[in-house]
Amino acid sequence: MAEKGRVLSSYEINPYTMMIRPAGDEYSEVIEAGARYLVSCRPFDIVKRSCAYFGSSYSGRRDGTKQLIGITYKAPIIVDPYTSIYLFPTASPASPQCVWISHDYIASYEKNGPYATVVTFQNSESFDLPVSFYSLENQVSRTAMLRIKFTQNMKRMEKFNKKPAHLLHNRASEPNGAYWINE
Repeated sequence: MAEKGRVLSSYEINPYTMMIRPAGDEYSEVIEAGARYLVSCRPFDIVKRSCAYFGSSYSGRRDGTKQLIGITYKAPIIVDPYTSIYLFPTASPASPQCVWISHDYIASYEKNGPYATVVTFQNSESFDLPVSFYSLENQVSRTAMLRIKFTQNMKRMEKFNKKPAHLLHNRASEPNGAYWINE
């Protein structure tokens, strides 16, 4: 937890965010690699606000997922493509029980009853979550599909972005007020 008794009024998802889960009706517990925070808003509100922080709306991120992999229900999203923050919900995002998990930090998960799964993160912290093993496994797979498709598209675009070497090293200079290119 942050300082004892301290509640944050807002939070932006970042590359250290591992999980965001509900803590009562109006709060969230944010688990980062090495820190925990109590935030005075619901997990879905944190996700929506973070999407906006990184230049898109939640619905825009969800529509992007639909375009890339055709998923619309419990869709994983790319919160920030630049830092590769991929999150997935464990239930309908509007559900008060929905937990948001970062795909990057999952080390393993195992069944712990018909509607519970223990998720272990890369820092060895484990959490018993109210989601069936098969549902969680499906969400992990969908998020991997989203990551692969987005990465493939970016690599395809990088091929078009390669300029001939002689164009990368040109310099403009202005002898006697005229523009010309040094090569």
